[in-house]
Amino acid sequence: MIVAKNLNKTYNNGNVEALKDVSVEIADGAFVVILGASGSGKSTLMNVLSGLEKADSGQVTISGQSLTEMNDKSLTEFRRKNISFVFQQYYLLHHLNVENNVKMGANLAKNSEYMPLIEALGLQSKLKSKPCELSGGEQQRVCIARALAKKPSILFLDEPTGALDEKTGRGVLDCIVKEKEKLGFTMIMVTHNQNIAEMAQIVVKMNSGKIVDMFANDKQKNVYEIGW
Repeated sequence: MIVAKNLNKTYNNGNVEALKDVSVEIADGAFVVILGASGSGKSTLMNVLSGLEKADSGQVTISGQSLTEMNDKSLTEFRRKNISFVFQQYYLLHHLNVENNVKMGANLAKNSEYMPLIEALGLQSKLKSKPCELSGGEQQRVCIARALAKKPSILFLDEPTGALDEKTGRGVLDCIVKEKEKLGFTMIMVTHNQNIAEMAQIVVKMNSGKIVDMFANDKQKNVYEIGW
C-alpha cells in the first residue's frame, strides 16, 4: 500500500506550487493512471510517491515504511530493491548495447530470464546495438525491458508510449500489462492519453497541483479495445 498524506511541493523559491495538500492511497497490485495537462502536477506526484523527490511537507509511506523519514542513502537502497522507472528521457547507458542495458535491470533481481522480454518488445534483432544506433521508439522499448527485467514491486511510468507509433505503443502496453499480471506489481502511469485511462483500475485526475477527481473503472478495457 502506498499512502500519501497532505503533500505540498513548490519550485522556484516557492513561486510555483506543484502539489497542494495532495492525499492519495494506492492498494498493492493496483493499476493507476494519473491524468492531467502539462503543469498539472502529475509528474511531480509520481516523483514524490516514488522517492525521487521529497515533498516540502506531508508524508509518504510504502508498505508501512516512511519514505519521508529516509535519508538519501536509504531512499536509494529502497528504490533499488523495490521500484522500477520508465521515463520520457530514456537514461540508457550509451556505452552498453541493448542486451547489457536490459541486463542491468535483470541483475538487480538476479533474473537470468530476461530474453523473452527483449523478444516480446521486438528488440531481438538489436541485441548488440548501442543506444545511438536506435530510434527513439527503440530506446524507449529498451528502457521498458530494463524496468520489467528488474521484477519490481512498483513500476512508475512517465508517458511510456510518447515516442511510439500506435501499433508499437499498443504492443508495448500489452507486454507491460501481461508482465504485471504475471508478477503482480503495482503500476502507476502518468499520461496525457485519456484512452489509456480506460485500461486502469483507478484513474486520478490532476489540475493545478491538486487531485480534482479519482474514480475506479467498472470494467477495464484491454489495449486493443481502447482508442488511440
